[in-house]
Amino acid sequence: MARLGVLGGTFDPVHLGHLAVGRAAARALALDEVRLVPSRVPPHRSVGPHASGYHRFAMAALAALGEPGWTVSDMELRRDGPSYSFDTLTALAAEGRAATQIFFLIGADAFADIATWSRYPAVLDLAHFVVVTRPGTTHDDVRTRVPALAARMTSADAAGARTTPGIVLLTADTPDVSSTDIRAHASRGASLTGLVTEPVEQYIRRHGLYV
Repeated sequence: MARLGVLGGTFDPVHLGHLAVGRAAARALALDEVRLVPSRVPPHRSVGPHASGYHRFAMAALAALGEPGWTVSDMELRRDGPSYSFDTLTALAAEGRAATQIFFLIGADAFADIATWSRYPAVLDLAHFVVVTRPGTTHDDVRTRVPALAARMTSADAAGARTTPGIVLLTADTPDVSSTDIRAHASRGASLTGLVTEPVEQYIRRHGLYV
C-alpha cells in the first residue's frame, strides 16, 4: 500500500513552515502522498480559528498546488466536535490502511506536548509519528520532555523496516514562520512574501481575511 503522509493543523493560514515539514518528510520517507487535513475545532487552542473552515480548506488547496502527490482532505472539517488526531487516524485505518504505512507529520514543538493529547499513548499505535525539527525546538528537547518514548524513536532510514509504528526523528531546515505573525502582517496590510505562497497571499487579500 502507498505511503501516506498526514499533515494536520489549523492552517489559519497555511504557511511555508507547514510546506517545509511536508516536503522534508516526503523526501526522507519516500511518501507517495502528503495529505493536508485542516482541523475544525483545534483541541489545544483556547479560541477558535479566525478564518472559516471553508477559507482554510481553500488556502490549503492553493498551497498544495504544484506539490506532486499532495492532496487536501475535509475529513476533520466534516466531523463535529474537537478535531482529535486519534479519530482521524482511526478513520484512515478503517479505510484499510496499515498503521506502518501512515506517517503523521508533526513539528517537534507540538510533539513535545504529546502527553497532553487525547487517547495518549494509544494514539501512537495508529501511525508512525514523524517529528520534524522546528526553529527553537530540537530532538534533544523532545527526548527531555518525553523520555518514556525513547525506545520508540528511530531514524527515517530505519522506519521502513519496522513492523510496528515508531517515532521518526527528522532533522530539516524549516523557516521560523507562525500563523499568528502572518495574521498580524495581514491586518496591517503588510507583505506576506516569504511567509505564505503567492496564491495563498492573493486569496487572503481577495477575501479580506485577518483584517
